[in-house]
Amino acid sequence: MKTKHVLGLTAALMLGGTSLAYAEAIKINGGTAADMVLLPKFLGILVFDQANEGAQEAHAELANGGTLTFQGPTPENSVAGQIEMVTTAATQKLAALMLSNNAGDQISPSAQAAQAAGTKVVTWDSPIPSGAGEDLFISQVDFGSIGVVMADMALSMVGADGGEMAVLSATPDAANQNAWIDAMKKVLAEDAKYAGVKLVDVVYGDDQAEVSYNRALALVDKYPNLEVIMAPTTVGIQAAAKAMQDENLCGKVGVSGLGLPSEMVSYTLNGCAPQFALWDFRDLGYLTYYAAYGLATGQLTGEIGETFTAGRMGDYTIEADPGRANAKRVLMGPFTVYTKDNVEAASK
Repeated sequence: MKTKHVLGLTAALMLGGTSLAYAEAIKINGGTAADMVLLPKFLGILVFDQANEGAQEAHAELANGGTLTFQGPTPENSVAGQIEMVTTAATQKLAALMLSNNAGDQISPSAQAAQAAGTKVVTWDSPIPSGAGEDLFISQVDFGSIGVVMADMALSMVGADGGEMAVLSATPDAANQNAWIDAMKKVLAEDAKYAGVKLVDVVYGDDQAEVSYNRALALVDKYPNLEVIMAPTTVGIQAAAKAMQDENLCGKVGVSGLGLPSEMVSYTLNGCAPQFALWDFRDLGYLTYYAAYGLATGQLTGEIGETFTAGRMGDYTIEADPGRANAKRVLMGPFTVYTKDNVEAASK
């Protein structure tokens, strides 16, 4: 399995990589035709394009004679568009639907209808909060660990004297964003180490660059002592960093969160975004495809403890999701924390 080194902070202690196997791994054999759809939160975001590249790689590798379709709604119509597309999937006789959910539990009835029609529903990046309508979630990293890393990055930016931090998230219904923010809040509240980090607000930029840019500026206006904008979204972090750069606020208000090295390299080198984190979305799409294809072709049952080989990435085990009762996940990992020391190499 391809590995990455997690640099600095307590990220070095976080769980990642291949899960422990409970039995001999099942080899996923290709050659069976299965029509599959990869459905991101919406189109036009580079990380989702990268996930599609990974899925397409696995599709070719497994010689699936069926179709792999990459489709999604527009950012402005993400929630309603996703629900409509999942509803349509129930009538298309799809073998598998791979969903990065942006509609919260509103999407559960449509996902359950797809399951009833024989479609395997595998979520990735962002799960269905209740797990209803979901066969399996491919989790990029442990959600609790993201909370720790965001808290650590904030602490390193405010320093020993402490300071104010605000969160610029994507949308109120994004299950992954909400879980990461809740995990960070828990860490801040329970560990005295973070006593100096004061979370003053959580706002939403709808994962649109212009909206996120304006929300970042509004935060600075509202909180004159703000020192950190934490944006756990690749759109939001880039927009916030640009806003701070344009207003000559770099050094006064630091930006951090989850971002792509290729999009953040200039902001990290000039000090607007001293550090941020992310995982490999190509690997996430690849692993999601392998798991979904295994379920769709009957090679995997999806039971807890079942271990399978996901091509070049190695062996993974299906486990209970510790963050959601009665839900199951496959934990991918790891993520990397990027700083001026490693961001240039990663951006190429």
